Amino acid sequence: MMFGARAGTMTGLRRLAAAAMARDLCAFVVPGQDVARARGLDFGAVALHLAATPRHANVLLIVGPLPDRLADAAAVAYAQMPRPRAILALDAGDVTPLPAADTVAALSQEGLVAALADLRRVIAAGAFAEEIADFEPPALQTRTQYTCPMHPEVVSDEPGNCPKCGMNLMPKEISAAGHSGHAMPAKEPAMPAKEPPATMAASHDHGKHAAAEAAQYTCPMHPEVVSDKPGSCPKCGMFLVPVEEKKDGGHDHGGHGGHDHAKHAASEAAQYTCPMHPEVISNQPGSCPKCGMHLVPVEEKTDGGHDHASHSGHDHGGHGGHGHSKHAAAEAAQYTCPMHPDVISDQPGSCPKCGMHLVPVEEKKDGGHDHGGHEHGKHGAHAGGEATDGIEAHFMSMAEAHFMSMADLTRDMPASPDGLKMEWIQAPFGPFFPGLPGGLGLNLTLDGDTVAEARAHSLVGSDALVAGAPDAGAFADRLAALSPLSPVAMRELVCRAVEAATGRGAAPGAAAARAAAVERERIASHLGWLVGFAAQTGMVWLARRAAALQLALHNASADEVQRRAGSLRALLHRVRATPLMRAKLAGIGHLDSDPAVGGPVARAAGRTVDARQTDAVYAALEFRVITQTNGDALSRLHQRCDEIVQSLDLIVSAGAAELPLPGDIAGATGHGTATVETPRGAARLHLTLKDGMVAQATLETPFTMLAAKIGLLTAQTELADALVAIGSLDLDPWELRA
Repeated sequence: MMFGARAGTMTGLRRLAAAAMARDLCAFVVPGQDVARARGLDFGAVALHLAATPRHANVLLIVGPLPDRLADAAAVAYAQMPRPRAILALDAGDVTPLPAADTVAALSQEGLVAALADLRRVIAAGAFAEEIADFEPPALQTRTQYTCPMHPEVVSDEPGNCPKCGMNLMPKEISAAGHSGHAMPAKEPAMPAKEPPATMAASHDHGKHAAAEAAQYTCPMHPEVVSDKPGSCPKCGMFLVPVEEKKDGGHDHGGHGGHDHAKHAASEAAQYTCPMHPEVISNQPGSCPKCGMHLVPVEEKTDGGHDHASHSGHDHGGHGGHGHSKHAAAEAAQYTCPMHPDVISDQPGSCPKCGMHLVPVEEKKDGGHDHGGHEHGKHGAHAGGEATDGIEAHFMSMAEAHFMSMADLTRDMPASPDGLKMEWIQAPFGPFFPGLPGGLGLNLTLDGDTVAEARAHSLVGSDALVAGAPDAGAFADRLAALSPLSPVAMRELVCRAVEAATGRGAAPGAAAARAAAVERERIASHLGWLVGFAAQTGMVWLARRAAALQLALHNASADEVQRRAGSLRALLHRVRATPLMRAKLAGIGHLDSDPAVGGPVARAAGRTVDARQTDAVYAALEFRVITQTNGDALSRLHQRCDEIVQSLDLIVSAGAAELPLPGDIAGATGHGTATVETPRGAARLHLTLKDGMVAQATLETPFTMLAAKIGLLTAQTELADALVAIGSLDLDPWELRA
């Protein structure tokens, strides 16, 4: 029975659907299509469609053993596949934490053909089942943490408020692997807002009565909901906000003289608003029901119905009750932008510079001004001096109310080269991202659509090179299995290290044939890189043609390589002549002549660094180093195209291609070091032989050296260009070994 069957009874109609699914299989390949092609698997020959994402596949095709971290990632991909779904494993061994494979076979084209025939029968018979088992990979098991929307560095295991801006912390799901999910809107406040300190009222019962009436809360969306305590609306979950009940007009205000009435007027004017949502008005300090920010004081228009002339001890130069009220309202009716305090308006609206809502601003009132006659006009015209001071006083009052301005919100954020501070976003890619090598993990820090930082790492992990003191042949097989993208070069490396340890060199003809096999792998590897690079840049025709030639040259004889040479040269000529390639790649991923970098990347930048130039075998084949000049993605493309042509000539000169196999080293003891130019750069192996067995081995590969340049290559580039630049390096995460 299929573990990934779809729930349902196998009726006649569902049998027809299952049979159709079995004929039209679509596979998501792990660890990647690049590894599958390097293993010689031709999916087109078996009518197997390939999907770029697991959501469009119904078969998870596992090619070879998966390291632990890749197995965890494959389990996540399997969980994303729609049911019915199946697992086909080719020499994968234990696939835990995945369910047991529905079909297993040998890792070969023949094994793939047999496994697909068996899998089609399994799907046709068991695509639907009455009882199905749930599957939840460990990496998808989550826990809840809380963070601030404005300050993502603030993380808490408990709900609460942000210590920087006072906003409610929002819950987000954190997977067991440490990846965060989408933030979820909170239905209830993280914690009750702190009660504002009780206002010291005058020593009369009217102040107490007003305080009692104000201690009620309502829902902004459902005003019929009224509560004596803060909390959440039982209908929609929004925060309840303070509401001021109607004041009984029968209260006797006439008994308040002079100073007492001034206190009463100040109490009525003590209103608060949200800097981000000026439509939110409250009679008490607290938090915005929309965003959770602290409310800040705002001066409302003075009620013209009060006779302020009778309560004031100042001489306003003839301005009577209603006239002075108009003057105060005119002064208070000004608005400014929180981000641009130089923007002043007499009406509410939006800032012409940034579009933010204008907020009310209180100008400085100079008690010594004569407000009579013409002098009142002069007071209102002080734009350069007193108006600016008034704005500063307004922002000081907001700071006193614990309001954090946008400048404060972005103060701790790193600045971009253009000086603009934005929230940086962590964007992980891999390990099965289309266009990038399988097993490669990228951590990009995005500043908008620009890459601020970039780091690459291998999810393959390190594996012991020597296990159980193998002989040279078993050690070569193990090293080749650990490096699926360049197994022939690893075999040649073992052969040369063993020859250095024993002092027994190979015959010139055999050495040349082994070198030809390495060059054949170089051609196939560069074509495999071209497949992924073409798919990444949107050139489907090139990806298909390069993939077909890569499979045709896999393990081909020297004569077969020579017969394919014409088609291969024609393809490379077309690649160089494609204007779209130059438009997309020129100037992308520029890398100067760095002495720490080798391989095609260094030669594309003009450095004549190649382990083959000091090799006697290649000297006999008349090898010479080929270089480019610009050091960008286009130069790396041309460099690999030129190296393919050069490798064709070297194979013709060698006359034969034979798989490198170490000879008999029975009883040999010693140390040996060898260097081989792999398709991505020089690899060095130091091994120790003891009684004909490999006792110790140390391997250095180009991956770490190239991965260290990703940050330099992608700094301040757009995301699409950064991915192209990283792809142009041809990273091989399988080369990373201890």
